[in-house]
Amino acid sequence: MGSVHALLPVHIVAGGLAIVLGAVALIAPKGATLHRKSGLLFVYAMLTMGISGSLMAMRNGPDPNTLGGFMSAYFVITALTTVRPVSVWSRRLEFGALALALALALIEIGLGGKAVASPRGTINGVPAFMLFFLATITLMGAAGDVRVMWSGPLRGAPRLRRHLWRMCFALFIAAGSFFSIRARVAKVLPQPFTPPGMRALPVVLVFVAMFYWLWRVRARRADRGVAGALASALTR
Repeated sequence: MGSVHALLPVHIVAGGLAIVLGAVALIAPKGATLHRKSGLLFVYAMLTMGISGSLMAMRNGPDPNTLGGFMSAYFVITALTTVRPVSVWSRRLEFGALALALALALIEIGLGGKAVASPRGTINGVPAFMLFFLATITLMGAAGDVRVMWSGPLRGAPRLRRHLWRMCFALFIAAGSFFSIRARVAKVLPQPFTPPGMRALPVVLVFVAMFYWLWRVRARRADRGVAGALASALTR
């Protein structure tokens, strides 16, 4: 129990840093030094937040909180390997990530079924539709992993889209974890930021930013020079 409490400050600090660093990476010019550095630090912060959160939640057995940490790790790792040079180590990491994604999806579907069968349609406060939504996204990620393993590393715009949406979904998990709980927000932010609408706004903005950058990449898909330069910058 003592070790669990010791992880709480680490989890809180890492989560706060992940949200800030993720926002910086989204706002910064893509491929610039600020984007690369903040994005890499975001990965480290998300891994720390996710692993510590899952370890704390494990004492209650498999539940949505336990899965959230592993999902965060899966998405940031596969987002990072997307823009890194292919190596034997990265290939092994991708196979491990695929296995993790499939396991997470199966558990999420199972928990979703239990939530549907429960009187309130929830499990540990998480509604069934959210669990099925997470399972769908995780399976989409796994399908993308299989496609990359089968056809080889992506290039140009498809590579950037894979990197962007996975990083953004990891940021969504971090933002949702923090802003979904009013008491948690009230400890850090003033009262005007605690109503449901204000707490939902940062989570919505993550998706707005994600779709904006995906549109930018799509709009420039014909310009291989732009996509290639950005991909090259991200791998430095």
